[in-house]
Amino acid sequence: NDADQLAMIQARVAKKDPVAINHLGEKYCHGRLGLQKDMRRAVELWTEAADLGSIQALYNVGVAYNLGEGLQEDKAKAAQCWAKAAMQGDVESRYNLGVIAGNKRDYDRAVRHYLIAAKMGDEGSVESIKEFFMAGRTTREQYAEALKGYQDAVEEMKSNDRDEANAWWKSKGLEQID
Repeated sequence: NDADQLAMIQARVAKKDPVAINHLGEKYCHGRLGLQKDMRRAVELWTEAADLGSIQALYNVGVAYNLGEGLQEDKAKAAQCWAKAAMQGDVESRYNLGVIAGNKRDYDRAVRHYLIAAKMGDEGSVESIKEFFMAGRTTREQYAEALKGYQDAVEEMKSNDRDEANAWWKSKGLEQID
């Protein structure tokens, strides 16, 4: 039940587990496990978890800055958070950096970010490069590189265990594993 789950998370938070601290921040963000939605508290927890090395928390702080939820909106700080997270391998942050560069019409930089994310298995990045290609903002070679990188990443992630787990989840009418 919610109280038991919350107690387990809080026990890990007390031990300074960055994954648990980030997770508790997400519960405050969405008002789950009986907690009131509290974006300021969520950001405090994410900041602590990021300081302890959680890449997901760093991404979450970037989202909070970008949307101005729980703290004052600051697009530059959002980009800084995402740049740090991207350098540590966070694909969502890398994609967001591509979006930022594209919005600034820095298409070369956007494509570089999207290519990295595509090679990490991010389908949205492939779609963005496709859109750039259709608009004449990138080359056929870059689009082909993104497709190949994405396909290679997806192939690497395939496994019989994952397929069996997804089949089981589907049979229960539940969400599948990515």
